[in-house]
Amino acid sequence: GSVAAVLTLTEAGRNRAREYLEANQYAGPAPVSLDQYVAMVRRQKHREGWLTKESLAQALRGMVVTERLMAQVGPAVSSANSFLIYGQPGDGKTFLVESLANLEASPIYLPHAIESQGNIIQVYDPIYHSALETEQSEPSVLSVSMAASHDRRWIRCKRPFIVSGGELSLDMLDLRFNTSSKIYEAPFQLKANNGIYLVDDFGRQRASPAEVLNRWIVPMERRVDYLSFLTGGKMTVPFETFLVFSTNLNPTDLGDDAFLRRIQYKLLLRSPGRREFQFIFERFCEQKQIVCPPGLVTRFVDRHYRETGRKFRRCHPRDVLTHALNLIHFEKLPYELTDELMNRAFESCFVQ
Repeated sequence: GSVAAVLTLTEAGRNRAREYLEANQYAGPAPVSLDQYVAMVRRQKHREGWLTKESLAQALRGMVVTERLMAQVGPAVSSANSFLIYGQPGDGKTFLVESLANLEASPIYLPHAIESQGNIIQVYDPIYHSALETEQSEPSVLSVSMAASHDRRWIRCKRPFIVSGGELSLDMLDLRFNTSSKIYEAPFQLKANNGIYLVDDFGRQRASPAEVLNRWIVPMERRVDYLSFLTGGKMTVPFETFLVFSTNLNPTDLGDDAFLRRIQYKLLLRSPGRREFQFIFERFCEQKQIVCPPGLVTRFVDRHYRETGRKFRRCHPRDVLTHALNLIHFEKLPYELTDELMNRAFESCFVQ
């Protein structure tokens, strides 16, 4: 005959469930151990010679770069250690670093979470990490057959590129505890391991430059970082992110020689000369497929730069031409640049 069974949760079971929920409410793929994570990060470091001149030029194809600039940027990126880029606002520092995200590089495996000393740290963050696979919530014949391809506690991603600017504060560089779920969130530098972490507008953060720099002196030198738990314990994690500082302040105002010495590469991104400025202008016209009559750029530069002493900036051609295009579209003008149009665009772009 048929056998029937009724299952009930006893009080002891309820108490056990309550205990575990009080410890943490993590739900997802099983966390990996800290030792496994450390070993994987070390294995996924770039090999020597991974970067070629051709692949760097391809990544920077959206920017006008000189041979000298390539020779300065290439070794810094290849070392993937630390890099300080400084110069005037609008000369392309952020654009240069963001272009490095286009580098053809091998993907990495990132854990959904790490377990250390009984604590769970959430690492994978869909806001900052680009998964190279579609996670399936429901098991299927396909997902079962794919399960053997790799350990599903890890997710295959592009190498991370994380940016923080003026909003950066010191507490964002340590473990952040969620009081509701009892789970820790990994700080930016941990999420950026095996990738790039850009501190943009450096010197304009909530924390002082000295505080931010002192936070990273040990990690930059030893390639390890120390993160604190709420209970007072600490865990040691790899610091294998390419740390880039971008600033329009004078580096000597940011920190002392001891810290600047620990940043391995420095680059002063100089303002363009007249020839480079005109080349950027003409190239932007090509991108927008707009007719630029002969001599127009020369007359524009003479009137608004040479005669007034205004400094060239790499962002100016894009800004002024964007204003000109907006005028063309709004007033239904011919799709062609004129001296009058460029003068109007310039006036709407800059404070007179």
